[in-house]
Amino acid sequence: MTMTTLLDNYAMLIVREGVNIQHGQMLIINSPIECAPFARLLSEKAFAAGAADVHIFWNDELFRKLRLERAEIDMLQDIPQWQRDARMYYVREKGAGVITIAANDPDLLKEVDPTKAAAEHRAQSVAFKEYRSFMMSNNARWNVVSVPTAGWARKVFPHLPQGEAMEALQSAILTACHADGADPVTAWKRHTAAMQARIELLNQFRFSALHYRSANATDITIGLADEHIWCGGTESDQQQIPFNPNIPTEEVFTAPHRNRVDGIVKSTKPLLYNGILIDDFSLTFAGGSVVAASAGTGEETLLNLLDTDAGSRCIGEVALVPYHSPINDMGLLFYNTLFDENASCHLALGEAYAMTIGGAERNTEALAQKGANNSLQHVDFMIGACDTAIDGITSDGKRIAVFRDGDFVF
Repeated sequence: MTMTTLLDNYAMLIVREGVNIQHGQMLIINSPIECAPFARLLSEKAFAAGAADVHIFWNDELFRKLRLERAEIDMLQDIPQWQRDARMYYVREKGAGVITIAANDPDLLKEVDPTKAAAEHRAQSVAFKEYRSFMMSNNARWNVVSVPTAGWARKVFPHLPQGEAMEALQSAILTACHADGADPVTAWKRHTAAMQARIELLNQFRFSALHYRSANATDITIGLADEHIWCGGTESDQQQIPFNPNIPTEEVFTAPHRNRVDGIVKSTKPLLYNGILIDDFSLTFAGGSVVAASAGTGEETLLNLLDTDAGSRCIGEVALVPYHSPINDMGLLFYNTLFDENASCHLALGEAYAMTIGGAERNTEALAQKGANNSLQHVDFMIGACDTAIDGITSDGKRIAVFRDGDFVF
């Protein structure tokens, strides 16, 4: 099959299975300028599927770098009200679906002042808190996907000429998304059905905590939120219309209890946060909160992340991904959380997903009573290793093996 045909099918998968656009619905696309051809292809597929209209919010990382270098910090923190209102207007008032193309150059901002980048990020997190919480509660159908950009391809395939690097990264993306064959929709349905079987089994166990161990010094016990629910793959919005938030996805995840996390956890893959790379980092938790942190690369950015708000020092998501996942088996480091989090068990600092808590209204106070974390952000970081062992602990203290040697035992 030609790459043109594969990309056409990939776009169809995103529109049909990702955001699952409905007849007469509006679609919003968040896209880097460099990904404009694919954003237009998504728009074409959305109109063909019956979308009433499509709007694209463009972003330009080269301009962002220029602004971070030249603008005063108070200007970076000034988020116009119209930008906040526009997002809520489309998703709440117009019922729009949202596709976000996640593709950045991992090295672009490495020389930028991390203090300025952190100030800008925190201001945006405050400004768009309502929007993010609205989306994380599945009040709208959303989907995060990717296609290559030049800087990103150079980082993943540094020894290839630019054109070949772009082609290699595109091929890897399609393979990760089960979209490298003639019928990606059927392949995707088969994949998510297999994930659902594992989710049902985890929900039957009703673990009160998970205990992680690895030779890299990870030794941490993570209590799970009261009435937690394991999720993954296909979700449903408030009208019970199915959609897939992430393409690709290999994770099953739930909500930890924000006050019941104790121990040390080591990163196993770099984290690209706010355009800046953090690597070789360690977090120590006591009573649910990070009490010590260090990093071989990007330590100042890590500390800024943790100081965003009180919830940034607590965990909002625990996700299980087998070490021998299809993405990890490629042997590639993508430097993109959408892919790297689906190659490794991971945790997320910050906001919990409302749908991972049962028996509560989806408002901050009710979710907090069940142990869910509240924060301005949600930042995934990878902790899975080839020797990761995880035991599930039941309410009566019984231990059940969940992972051994990096993979599920069931």
